[in-house]
Amino acid sequence: MHKRQLGTGGPEVSAIGVGCWSFAGAYGPTTEAESHDTLAAALDLGIDFLDTANVYGAGVSEKVIGSFIKDHPHKFTIATKAGIYRDPDTNVRSFNNSPEHLREALEKSLRNLGVDHVALYYIHRREAERPIEDVMETLVRFKQEGKIGGIGFSEIAPFSLRRAQAVHPVMAVQSEYSLWTRSPELGVIQACEELGVAFVPFSPLGRGMFADTLPDPQSFGDGDFRNGNPRFVEPNFSCNIKALDAFRAFCKGRGVSPATVAIAWVLEQGDHLVPIPGTRSRKHLEQLAAGESLKLTPDDLAEIAKCLPPGFAYGDRYSDAQWPGAERYC
Repeated sequence: MHKRQLGTGGPEVSAIGVGCWSFAGAYGPTTEAESHDTLAAALDLGIDFLDTANVYGAGVSEKVIGSFIKDHPHKFTIATKAGIYRDPDTNVRSFNNSPEHLREALEKSLRNLGVDHVALYYIHRREAERPIEDVMETLVRFKQEGKIGGIGFSEIAPFSLRRAQAVHPVMAVQSEYSLWTRSPELGVIQACEELGVAFVPFSPLGRGMFADTLPDPQSFGDGDFRNGNPRFVEPNFSCNIKALDAFRAFCKGRGVSPATVAIAWVLEQGDHLVPIPGTRSRKHLEQLAAGESLKLTPDDLAEIAKCLPPGFAYGDRYSDAQWPGAERYC
């Protein structure tokens, strides 16, 4: 698999990474053995970039990765995150970017992973009241101490990225981006390219909408993120299924899976993009990896644009309860 660089002067990683939220059951129940098989498949396919977070299953995702890399050291470039806090008594979510919280979270993540250093450390959500310049100073200290290799932010606006970059180079920004969520095209992707920052799209498969088997909201478990998401409730969900008909027919005509085409399309949007699809299946990961070698012609891209124009999806990408913390802009 070809490599792409994480920011200016950052490490080279596989053009596709693995988003590891699913290791904690975000899209249905799973087991450590199933997750380990996915990680083994990643190595077989040349995928060496993993994305996790301290809140994914309250550390479960990190621990699953840690138990695997204990027997496979130095094989993966690992990114994790902090900044989201859940009250253990009320489960109410808030955001904390204080030096004390970030240090405590980082030390716990390193223990979960069984390492003394992570290549990339993201602020998962910004604490709006705290100046981003102050947060950067904390992260720079972590870097100087050798605990992190680079600094990242999740779901921030271009103006916040520019403020952070003025303090110290940012390695990566991640946001939801796919054929079904195009909002980063309104400034984040361009700002990242201008500043030499990697853009890391999460959910590049539209939270399962581009899988071979379409999701069934009736089968979503209690912990499934898509429960209550506006795009997965009626009447929006049925409209979204119908809206995909032409695209799925296009993929069938090309003899490739919708997932493969969706990944190929994301990679076409710039050399600084490194998508991190999530999966619990070796077979599915193979389909995703195939997207790295699928070359879409100008005619292909034009046909895809006709099938799925920007803004085609019915419903907002987050519910009111899911929105807090993600910076909106434009």
